[in-house]
Amino acid sequence: MNAKRILFIDDEDDIKTLVRLCLELEADWEMLAASDGFEGIAVAETEQPDAILLDAMMPVLNGIQTLEKLRDNPKTKHIPAIFLTAKAQADDRRRFYAAGAKGVINKPFDSLTLASQIAGFLEWKI
Repeated sequence: MNAKRILFIDDEDDIKTLVRLCLELEADWEMLAASDGFEGIAVAETEQPDAILLDAMMPVLNGIQTLEKLRDNPKTKHIPAIFLTAKAQADDRRRFYAAGAKGVINKPFDSLTLASQIAGFLEWKI
């Protein structure tokens, strides 16, 4: 089975490092990284990842604005997206799902099961 490629869009380098380790160790997935929404959209267009993990609170474009732009783009609209965020109240979750998210994972997340959570939302096998 081919390893999955996950694009993680987040402005915090420490979180990106932790998520990369989680995905590699638990599922042997490759992580692509972007620090903001515009960079994330560009990476998604060129790299065509299997899924996108994104933070809700980022400078310039927030997570929902980023996801809306990804959904409006013919090159990226098919890529499933999951929010990884500390902003996970019920009304936030409704907005994430309304924008097209396949799932929401709370920060802080369980580093031992992050890949399993992603796989569960996307109906992937690990």
